[in-house]
Formats: sequence, C-alpha cells, structure tokens
Amino acid sequence: MKGKILLAAGIGIGYVLGARAGRGRYEDIKRAAGKLWSDPRVQHQFDEAEGFVKDKAPEVAGLLGKGAKKVVSQVSGSKKSDKNARKTPVNPSVAQNTTE
Repeated sequence: MKGKILLAAGIGIGYVLGARAGRGRYEDIKRAAGKLWSDPRVQHQFDEAEGFVKDKAPEVAGLLGKGAKKVVSQVSGSKKSDKNARKTPVNPSVAQNTTE
C-alpha cells in the first residue's frame, strides 16, 4: 500500500513539474492533491508511519552511532597498522594466482 501511495505521489509531482498546460491545470492538480492528502485513509497511514518512525528512531540512532564508532576505530587502527604492514598476503591462494 505504501509503495502505491509513493508511486502515485511521484507521478503527480512529476506531472506537475513537467506539465505545460498552464495555471488552470496546475490549480486542478493542486486541488486534487489537497483532497488526497486530507483523505482520512491517507492521514491514518501517515500517522502510523510517523508513529513507527518515532518509535524506531532511538534504535536506529544507536545502531548508527555504534557503526560509526566501529568504522572510526577501524580507520584509525588501519593507519597505525600501515606502518607495520604484513609482508605476506592475507590469502595465500591469491598470491599464487598473481605470480602465475
């Protein structure tokens, strides 16, 4: 259902931006979009989506924070380990393939 709403919104926006039918057609589309937006079914879906985002935002923020810390530690660790880089490749089979 959400996909259909997004598709319809995208088509409507594309048509409005690409239309050359003049101000009258633009006003018609704007009026239809206003009716669609004020439809109780659309508002209900919007409210549900908004509630879902509010509930999940702290979890997502926590995961993003952990991921960012991990990346930073890996990047800062790799700079230190570049000085002490290994002389042998990590995967010996790769080294065999490249020397053939």
